[in-house]
Amino acid sequence: EVQKHSVHTLVFRSLKRTHDMFVADNAKPILLDEESHKVKMAVKLRTEYGSVLHMPTLKENLREKGGPNTDDPYGHKQYPGNQGEELEYMITGTHPYPPGPGVALTADTKVQRMPSESAAQSLAVALPASQSRLDATRTAAGVGDIYRHAGIPERSQPPGVSLLHAMVEAGGNKNSALMPKKAPTMPKPQWHPPWKLYRVISGHLGWVRCIAVEPGNQWFVTGSADRTIKIWDLASGKLKLSLTGHISTVRGVIVSARSPYLFSCGEDKQVKCWDLEYNKVIRHYHGHLSAVYGLDLHPTIDVLVTCSRDSTARIWDVRTKASVHTLSGHTNAVATVKCQAAEPQIITGSHDTTIRLWDLVAGKTRVTLTNHKKSVRAVVLHPRHYTFASGSPDNIKQWKFPDGNFIQNLSGHNAIINTLAVNSDGVLVSGADNGTMHLWDWRTGYNFQRVHAAVQPGSLDSESGIFACVFDQSESRLLTAEADKTIKVYKEDDTATEETHPVSWKPEIIKRKRF
Repeated sequence: EVQKHSVHTLVFRSLKRTHDMFVADNAKPILLDEESHKVKMAVKLRTEYGSVLHMPTLKENLREKGGPNTDDPYGHKQYPGNQGEELEYMITGTHPYPPGPGVALTADTKVQRMPSESAAQSLAVALPASQSRLDATRTAAGVGDIYRHAGIPERSQPPGVSLLHAMVEAGGNKNSALMPKKAPTMPKPQWHPPWKLYRVISGHLGWVRCIAVEPGNQWFVTGSADRTIKIWDLASGKLKLSLTGHISTVRGVIVSARSPYLFSCGEDKQVKCWDLEYNKVIRHYHGHLSAVYGLDLHPTIDVLVTCSRDSTARIWDVRTKASVHTLSGHTNAVATVKCQAAEPQIITGSHDTTIRLWDLVAGKTRVTLTNHKKSVRAVVLHPRHYTFASGSPDNIKQWKFPDGNFIQNLSGHNAIINTLAVNSDGVLVSGADNGTMHLWDWRTGYNFQRVHAAVQPGSLDSESGIFACVFDQSESRLLTAEADKTIKVYKEDDTATEETHPVSWKPEIIKRKRF
């Protein structure tokens, strides 16, 4: 019996020691968890319900009757309305706070009161700011300064900055986001002198469809529906040479800066290379299945690019006449093509209303721009900026390379735009099928001049149309190829000043619509 008693005593003491250790090990985390839970709840309230915290705290005249409802498995307190003393709302979770083994929950761990405004602010001030929060605040302040300097309203709070921290930084002003912002306005455009017509050159027997100025700025070349190519002296406007060989309308001409070659294309599906030392065709580039509407030379390599009514553009090796790539993807006639040394090296505009930016090496589309609603007949690259413009009957759009990010619309030239040209001073010219020509400030999109020259005497009024336009190499003269069989030459009005021709501009709200 003594042995049995001692054994029971040892077992009892061992169990008691185990029980005490278990309770001690599980009691301490519970106390820590209670404190951390309160902090977490305060932060969570501000994070998830911060958007409605600017509203006044709702209070009701409630009187607490009895303890928690025994039918409620979570121990939520029930309050009858409009009775008793004034209490703040109680925020409770949807699940009971998980207890530790052997430790009962108290009312404080089940129900958490919403912290007051002063308590929340003091908590936020007392907490040490993390480096990420400091960086986010600095970034937010920088972005805000940029927006305010540009006059653009701040659209949203930058990610990473909590509403609680923003309220503390703003001194608790909860209505600052509701203050009216100044609408963005068009900056004042640069003043450009108006352009005036000073010469009309006749000689072609059909519509003048294309025009190009040679790199030396001594002469220029035109192609016409009379199937001829004519070379003119730029200074005097006199005819120097006529080239025959196309059997249909000549739609594109360009002069090489790397060799004494002239390239032409036409509705006869032909692409020709002319040697200007002998004035003869030395190469043909065969491959297009329909009329060839335009061509351009790459500025740094011996590559020729043409576009056609067969919905393709083709890349040719100038020397070997080989077709390097056939750029397929457009679903209608490709009306215009441009080349540049930087990526993307090829840009096409099509009657399928899209613009495509191409990878020259791979021969595949990099980007397709679908913003236009009507045919894109003209594309022009800015000589200094990494931007370009496209012309369509809906409007003129400006884009940013290399990904074709939209910049702005230039609206007002309500006609079929056949051609675009731009010079280094930021003068953009658009020529239309109805004979009108608009001049724009490139940076702001301000239309500072509109021109509609009279048709050549003896021509029908319906023969009023501009098919192509180009600045000469000095950018002091503007040449247009027109439907009245003439070439018109414009120059800046030297007598004009900002006083005689003021900019009729007022700060209108910018409408940067994507479509």
